[in-house]
Amino acid sequence: MYRIAKDSINLLFAKIAEENALYLPVDNEKGSSEYKKWEDGTVMSEKLNTVRSPKDFFFPQVENLMEFKTEGKNIQLIDIREDSEDFVVFGVRACDVKSFEVLDNVFLNEPVDTYYKNRREHGVIIALACTRPAETCFCGTFGIDAASPAGDISAWMTDDTLYLEPNTEKGEKIIALLGDLVTECGAEAVEAQQESTRRIMKKLPLADLTTDAFGGDKTEEFFNAPEWATLSESCLGCGTCTFVCPTCQCYDIKDFNTGKGVIRYRCWDSCMYSEFTRMAHGNNRLSQLERFRQRFMHKLVYYPANNDGMFSCVGCGRCLAKCPISMNIVKVMKTLGGKNNG
Repeated sequence: MYRIAKDSINLLFAKIAEENALYLPVDNEKGSSEYKKWEDGTVMSEKLNTVRSPKDFFFPQVENLMEFKTEGKNIQLIDIREDSEDFVVFGVRACDVKSFEVLDNVFLNEPVDTYYKNRREHGVIIALACTRPAETCFCGTFGIDAASPAGDISAWMTDDTLYLEPNTEKGEKIIALLGDLVTECGAEAVEAQQESTRRIMKKLPLADLTTDAFGGDKTEEFFNAPEWATLSESCLGCGTCTFVCPTCQCYDIKDFNTGKGVIRYRCWDSCMYSEFTRMAHGNNRLSQLERFRQRFMHKLVYYPANNDGMFSCVGCGRCLAKCPISMNIVKVMKTLGGKNNG
């Protein structure tokens, strides 16, 4: 483990930025935080989490895929991909680090999504342990330790010191880049903070929420459950939950005629939208109940069925904070999970 005085953290950021684009959570004018590229004078946010997750760095909301140029009956296909720049994302919380594993299972299995793979290979994650979890947090439900984040480097911030523990070869390279800026120390330096955070997690309102009732073998049990009607009746279908979710991976592919050719791009989509997966014959989920059910069945049943029991939720709490009608995965789990979730 390594350490650097907190009042020297800008020197650390500057050193990393010499060879990498560096992104930090930064407060914005709306009173929340978002990731911004570091430059001298940038102040890192002290808020628990960003409104939108860092999945944007690997799976951006809008992404050009290729171009076509036509001349008569001839069509020219142009590969517009460029190798991603090396970049570092600092301050990623443990829940969001776990979300990358969920996305990796989707985009790095055959057939590999080369756009996503390119960014993953060039990106370095410096994860920052939580010290003040919010009442909307329930990452522990999914086996995530907010006090011990993973990533390429795990980091802990105290009142006067930043501690760094490299976990991967990428992380070791960053530590080597920092050189004499950091000094070695023992792991016991962060143990008191870890214990404090874990005590807080055990006292949060959702600390007892469990996944015991869910999993990949529960399709028949839950698919026709009558509770879906009540749960979904107030859903607006706005898609806010899917856009702030760090693990949602639905997208649409569209073509745009520029007048000089055609650009094919993809953009985030949502299973909560009435036109999602709409084809010539119509839509296979005609009601909001069906669309609502799809989202939560995927998180709690379908995804674990295909990914060795891993759930497609990391308990970050963003959907709890942002849903305009306060309908979220916790209410679904408590309603369908019955006695297992109080």
